[in-house]
Amino acid sequence: MKSITSKELAQLIHERADFQLIDVREAGEHAGFNIGGILLPLGSIVQHLAQIEKEKKVIVYCHKGIRSQIAIQKLQAKYPFTNLINLIGGTEAWKKEKEV
Repeated sequence: MKSITSKELAQLIHERADFQLIDVREAGEHAGFNIGGILLPLGSIVQHLAQIEKEKKVIVYCHKGIRSQIAIQKLQAKYPFTNLINLIGGTEAWKKEKEV
């Protein structure tokens, strides 16, 4: 599974790179804090396939990086995605990176 650190993600955002950011947490978590990703909760991600980019990098995140790993595994097991990238440590790592 491909992965990215919060520092690397921050650099992509700074460079205005062309990628999609997906939050697989629940709506309440997303409303409380998010890093700009579209909300596609893990439990319903398969129902939202049409919203997931096929041609560019797709960075998937959650709170700690576990649900995003599960989402990527679920999608790659059934569909030909090769562009999914897990944010290591999720929003927790992102917040820590921003504190530095």
